[in-house]
Amino acid sequence: MKRVALALPALLGIACIAAAIAIPTYLVPKLRVVPLDLDITSVATSVPADGQAGDRFPAVIFDRCSVTKPKAAQFSAHLTQQRRSVIVDPSDANQATLQSGQTVQVDRIRDAAGKERDLTMASSNADRKCDDALLTATVDRVSVNRQTSVPNGVVSSLQLEAVPEGGNVDEASVRLDDRKGFQYKFGFDVQKRDYYYYDTNTRQDAIAKFVEEKTIDGVKTYHFVADVPETDLSNLPNPAGEAPLGTILNMPAKWWGIKGKGVKANDVVTMHRYGKATRHVYVEPQTGTILYGMEDQEQYFKSPDDSAENPRAIRDFRMDALKGRFEWSQETVAHQADRAKGYMNQLRWGGTIAPIILGVVGVLLLLAWAALLWLGRRRGSDPSGDVPVDEPSPDDDGAGTAATPDEQTTVIPPAPGAYPAYTEPEPGPQSVQPDDSATRAIPTYRPDDLPPAEFSSVDESAQTEILPSSYAWSQEAASPADVTDTEAFRAPADGFGPIPDEARPGQPYPFADPTRPMPDAQRFAPPADDDSLGRHER
Repeated sequence: MKRVALALPALLGIACIAAAIAIPTYLVPKLRVVPLDLDITSVATSVPADGQAGDRFPAVIFDRCSVTKPKAAQFSAHLTQQRRSVIVDPSDANQATLQSGQTVQVDRIRDAAGKERDLTMASSNADRKCDDALLTATVDRVSVNRQTSVPNGVVSSLQLEAVPEGGNVDEASVRLDDRKGFQYKFGFDVQKRDYYYYDTNTRQDAIAKFVEEKTIDGVKTYHFVADVPETDLSNLPNPAGEAPLGTILNMPAKWWGIKGKGVKANDVVTMHRYGKATRHVYVEPQTGTILYGMEDQEQYFKSPDDSAENPRAIRDFRMDALKGRFEWSQETVAHQADRAKGYMNQLRWGGTIAPIILGVVGVLLLLAWAALLWLGRRRGSDPSGDVPVDEPSPDDDGAGTAATPDEQTTVIPPAPGAYPAYTEPEPGPQSVQPDDSATRAIPTYRPDDLPPAEFSSVDESAQTEILPSSYAWSQEAASPADVTDTEAFRAPADGFGPIPDEARPGQPYPFADPTRPMPDAQRFAPPADDDSLGRHER
């Protein structure tokens, strides 16, 4: 048991060191993946482009109801962009599929006459009017590699329309091929270099360039800027393979308000809707979490024909359909900062703190084990504590060597009532004391220990000490035919226990047959006198 206790610190120390090595090499890579419980909600509102607060209508939108009116119109508006990204199937240990629903809602508008009003949003199953508060709505789905956060092409689609009852999501979505940029989360260990960033409005990858480092809510971030080039949105087909609704308008020149050389009021002028953007993202570099986002969105109508044959008044015409700067709310930034800190703490504990603690504890345990082992040897004992090495034994006069079991003397006292009836033997040849090495050490007894009734007629001066059959006795003039096997009458090793019937008092000892005479030479030899022990009284 002491050996186990001594080895326990060493075993625990080795286990701690092994865990210190295994955690950063095995556990941390498991943490450096896109979590399958990812749930990101971001809210951005329109803000003045010049950064001045107080403007309640910082954005511009196209009046959709003006399509049925004599002239196109625009509103000043306040907009809110909401986006929620969650993990959906198919997701497993290698890939994660994100589904991100995004809406742009018109909170309030102000017309050219300065009239203000709030807009309301109809329920999802109701018909929407041209002045409904819902401006745009899309659902983006993309599968990414969990280790790199890069799209893997398994799922890549954009849902542009509501799914009718009993319909299929695929029938309301378009496939987005060759998608390779980040969007909702960057990869791990972001560097100060260029990355691809995907823009769903124009369905293309833009290059996000590193600009600067900036600390947001106590978290270091890398600032990237992606310029999304101008794109004709009418070239981005809907699920039916046609230009999306509202991306191509054929209206008279007077409706557009176009006047100039070569242009008549009733000439039908075709305009396409274009889009471009400048997007700012602030990324925590260790985990790839986006803490803050801001984007300048521009969508506008202009002529797709920029040839010289097209009148300049038409070529130079441009009308904003959506223009505004969207900035993440403070609540969203705080939430993302907390999320990034949580991820960073997990990686810090798994990659640095826990291995250091376990390594230090392991080393200390091994040092403690070595100290215990050294102290045990210094004290001169077996480390297990079983046998003291330097403790002298009773048999070597302090020589410093422990006595072995074979060298130790076993003293066996006789059991009470084990003395046989005694008969004075005839004088005969002197008994010969057998070799001490063939005998067991025995106790000696005073004459007064003998039963008085049986030995009252014996001359005490010639009294011979009576010994149990297991003790030494003279073999002179003895032959195998004269005696029986005495092993059956030997007392147990400890000197106690039942005595065989043949050895009971009243029978010649050690003979089983009481009628057989005892040979003269078959007398018991007295043990060697040992007055040094003070046990004989003659």
